Formats: sequence, structure tokens, C-alpha cells
Amino acid sequence: MQRNMQEELNKKIQELNNSNFPEPIRSDGCGAMDKGPRNVERDRQNPDMLVPPATDFGLLPNLKFSFSDVPMILKPGGWSREITKRELPVSDTFALINMCLDPGIREMHSHQQSEWAYVLVGSMRVTAVDEMGRNFIADIHAGEGWLFPANIPHSLQALEEGTEFLLLFDKGYYSENNTFSISDLFAHIPLDVLSANFGTPENTFSRIPQNELYIVEGGYPGTIQQQEIPSPYGKVPLTYKHELNKVEPIRSAGGTVRILDSNNFPVCRTVATALVEIEPGGMREIHWHTNKDEFQYYISGEARMTVFMPGPKARTFNYRAGDVGYVPVGGFHYIQNVGKEPVRFLEFFNSEVYSDVSLAQWLALTPKEVVKSCLNLPDDFIDKLNKQSTPVVKYPGFEFPPAQGTPQNKIRLNNPGILSALKH
Repeated sequence: MQRNMQEELNKKIQELNNSNFPEPIRSDGCGAMDKGPRNVERDRQNPDMLVPPATDFGLLPNLKFSFSDVPMILKPGGWSREITKRELPVSDTFALINMCLDPGIREMHSHQQSEWAYVLVGSMRVTAVDEMGRNFIADIHAGEGWLFPANIPHSLQALEEGTEFLLLFDKGYYSENNTFSISDLFAHIPLDVLSANFGTPENTFSRIPQNELYIVEGGYPGTIQQQEIPSPYGKVPLTYKHELNKVEPIRSAGGTVRILDSNNFPVCRTVATALVEIEPGGMREIHWHTNKDEFQYYISGEARMTVFMPGPKARTFNYRAGDVGYVPVGGFHYIQNVGKEPVRFLEFFNSEVYSDVSLAQWLALTPKEVVKSCLNLPDDFIDKLNKQSTPVVKYPGFEFPPAQGTPQNKIRLNNPGILSALKH
């Protein structure tokens, strides 16, 4: 029996070493070659789904979706695409729209949900009018954004270099198809009603659009001073603009975390956000959130995340730029940088405040006798646990890839140390 198992393992190793593709064989010998039809590029991008770590267990819903897998809406002034509960069924909390205006105007409109935004590339001008007749106008640049409360009418216009940005809505079922667009509104009101409402002849409206415009072409709008219109009621008392990129970060050995919530952005009552940067070899530590589900958008780098839920259940996913991730409330998770450049991503919560709990702090601030009784850990380990917040960790000698001795997702089994361990 032992000889047959070793022969089968040697056969797998030989096949794996002769293959030019990633194969579903783990370093503990589990799995076999995939000899059928397959999408090799997808397998290369998702190594932890092709070869899950041996510690993964049970069933969890899909917690990943990519903007590359949704259709574009193309308009004269730009494009948009969206990920909603339709694409990511686990997401009751948020829907995310990725939009480009180059050059272009997202026409005057409003939503029944609040709109939180983040500019990825370029710059733009936003305008709004609140329920008291007070107005708002601001230029928004990469790393900045805005928050418009539900039903506040607004418009978006690219500046000279164009722009690409994210729009986050606090409802999983939300779709841009459910927007109140001003062109749609005018097209579905009788001309005599428009005439009576504005006190002008019906022919004033003879050239209004017959359908929703959504995104239209638009040139450079000029300076704010040229466009600003004084309101008799003044300006909005709390700015709708945020500067997430200028928030003082929490710095730790493996990277930074910038938190934006109602504490430093008072108008924001429905979205708490964190911009996380993880250095190569670093890890967003094992933690969980106490109040709401976590919705993620990955800006750059290559990351992998494992999510743990009661059951036990554990599942690992791979993420890169343009991917969306999700973690149910209370789910323990960590995020590793598995690439050669920094991982940057946004975390979103349908909450006024950002809240998380660190596994390391939990252990450090619990009586030693309790920890030892539960985990049989040595005293010197417990004594060194960090009582302070270190959200992104990186310890010399303990960076990715993981330590030997734990069956992990090695794509190839040609490492002599691994082969030796398998033989014994």
C-alpha cells in the first residue's frame, strides 16, 4: 500500500513537472491533473481556487466578482458598468458602479440611495442642491470623492483630462437603471404641465430629449468661479467632498490604513470606509468586523483572502485590480499580498463608524491562563503578543510564502524539501 501511494505520488510529480500549466495538485499530494477543457488564464489568476489550502473547509457562498465579467454601457461621453446583488448574490449591503467620463457629463439625476464616490483616475466637477435650496460645487481629484445623501439631486462632469471613478450605493439591489434622470423626467411629463410649471410656452420644450441621455459629451467646464451660482439660501453647511487620500494613516510594519467615517467626514452617515495598503510580503492581520458586512474593491496588486465562518467553514479567494470582494459580518478573515507590488483596496461598511477586532489583541488582552487552556500555547508567545493595534503586519522571516510544514497551494512539486516531507 505504501509503495503504491509513493508510486502514484511520483507519477503526479512527474506529470506536474512536465506540464506548462497550473494543475490542481497540492503539496500534500491531494488532487490530480486537469486533462479536460479549461480556461488556463483564469486558473493562473485564481491559484487558491484551483488548489485551495488544505485548511479550507466546508461551503461558503462566492465572495468575489470581477468588473471584467460584467458588460459595459457605452455612451458618447464615456461608459459605465456595475456589480450588484444580481452579479454577487451574497451582497445585500452595497452595489458598485465603475464609470468613465472622457470627456463627458453624467446628467443631472438623483437616487433613492446615498451615493459614496472615489476618483481613481483624473479629476471632475460635482454639483448638488439640497432640500433647503442650498447648493454645492467642488472639483474632485484622484484619491478624493464625495457623499451625496439619498435623493439629493446632483451632476458629474469630467475636467479636461477625463476621469474614472467608483460609485457606491447602500443597497445590494441598486442599479443605475433605477436612477431619476432629468432627461427621462422631462420626456415623460406632458408639455402643458411643463408649460404651467415654469410659466413658459410649450414650444420652449420642443427640443428636449425623448429618452434618457445618461452620459453625454461635454467639454472643459472652465473654472469653478465661472460656473458657481450664488443661492439665496447659501451653500450646504457640511461639505459633500471627502479627501480620503489625505487622512492621517494608521502605520504599521506591513502597510497603512486610512479610515473615513462620520468622525472625520460628518455628512457621511451610511458608509464607513478604509483605504488599505499592504506591502509585498505583508498581511492585513486576522480580524473581523463587529457591526456590518464588508464590501471591497481592489485597486492594485495581487491579494488572497481567506474567510472563516461558523460551521466550521473556510474558503480562499484571489483578487487583483478591478475585483470586488465580500465578507459577511463577524467573519474572521485575513488578506495577504502575494505579488511584487503593493496591494491597495477599499473596504466599505454600511455604518456611521468603522469597527474591527484584532485576533492578536483578543489573545493579548485575555488572561494568560485562559489562552493556554484553550490553545496550549507557550508562555513566551503569549507574553510577546501585541496589545496595540497593528492592522497590517509584516515580520522578518515570516512573509509570504507561508512557512514549510503546512500543506499549501504550491503550483509545482519540484522543491526537494517538499518532496522529502511528503516521503516521510
